[in-house]
Amino acid sequence: MRWFVYNLLFAAGFLLMLPRFAFRMWRRGGYRRNFLDRLGLYGPEVRARLAGRPRIWVHAVSVGEVNVAARFMQAWRERCPAAAFVVTTTTSTGHAVAAGKLTREDVLLYFPVDFPPVCARVLDAVRPPALLLTECELWPNLVRAASARGIPVILINGRVSAASARGYRTLRAFFGPVLRMMSLLLVQGDADRAALAAAGAPRDRLRVMGSAKLAAAPPDRARVEAARALLERLWPGTGRLVLLGGSTWPGEEKALLSAVRALRPDFPGLRLVLVPRHAERRPAVEKAIAESGWKWLRKTALDADGAGAGGDPDVLLVDTTGELGAFYACADVVFVGKSLTARGGQNFVEPAALGKPVIVGPDTGNFPVEARLFEEHAALVRVADERELGRAARLLLADAGRRADLGRRAREVVAAGEGAVGRSVDLILDTLRALKAD
Repeated sequence: MRWFVYNLLFAAGFLLMLPRFAFRMWRRGGYRRNFLDRLGLYGPEVRARLAGRPRIWVHAVSVGEVNVAARFMQAWRERCPAAAFVVTTTTSTGHAVAAGKLTREDVLLYFPVDFPPVCARVLDAVRPPALLLTECELWPNLVRAASARGIPVILINGRVSAASARGYRTLRAFFGPVLRMMSLLLVQGDADRAALAAAGAPRDRLRVMGSAKLAAAPPDRARVEAARALLERLWPGTGRLVLLGGSTWPGEEKALLSAVRALRPDFPGLRLVLVPRHAERRPAVEKAIAESGWKWLRKTALDADGAGAGGDPDVLLVDTTGELGAFYACADVVFVGKSLTARGGQNFVEPAALGKPVIVGPDTGNFPVEARLFEEHAALVRVADERELGRAARLLLADAGRRADLGRRAREVVAAGEGAVGRSVDLILDTLRALKAD
């Protein structure tokens, strides 16, 4: 009866969300591509590849989770060089980033809808020896179907927000049995362990491992050099200062543009690089730049134009996917978005690992463990609003020593936490060996 009610509610919710999905497909062209993956309906080429050998299934929702999953897969291959993976993502941006992180032996798909027939069809096709769910993707029908087939289900880098914790406790009748079907739950911190235990997870399968997001992979060297060359072409000379807005959300571009306007009289070499979280927001971001009165260039236009475009723009709009890390490496000061005008925050560990001075807004709820560590070591700057953003940027731009000191502390925090991935993979492999022996 429990699962009948869950599937009834899920079906109703899915139908209600269908217009939103359709709108996303229209707005983000990538959602249309391989749409049938979500129903477990694969073309002949994909079916042939899946039939060739079993692969460990790793699910990662979007870009941040994909980066975590990539580090797990890299550590896994270091221990088991013959390992191969099926990676699923939910978003088209995550899908695009994942495509650049896999080997020829891996298969990239979209995550299926959590309906019993779809889950069964996908498991029949993939035949995974293990299923890894990144952060806190608890899909009851998939977990139940995998468990019924004897496939170990493991949570990696588990993170439970306060809202999710309340939801899991309220719906313990649904999530408790699902959590008890999982072989291992590796979480970031004590609060995450307590939240899952309260939702019904077996305490003997819960392990606090630290945050895998502290193990930030360096950006591709060739992309960094290309980004550096582009900035030098646009803004030659030694007086350039680059303020970068990374993974920005609506309203944050305007805040950064206002900050630059206030700062430019004192820092004439200051230039702004904007990398929105979603590249398809380009028209809205261009409108905000135009209203500010600044000159700007789009990276895609520069890519198409080759060596031609220049003209000392005030703003560079990076309207591509997968290049944020390269531009982080070239920045003097970094603001990380979804933290000032939106809730949750994007991943600030990536620029911190590069030794960059990082500014965030008041809300970093998606990274509670990391934010606490960084703030304990005075390794980032948190601002409450747009006015404080401008003041913080001014202090950092005016003092190279201050920038270097903040970046050094940030890099030290990342270095101290980089063992989480390796420890997690070792524990997973030990668990899988023990399960196989049983």
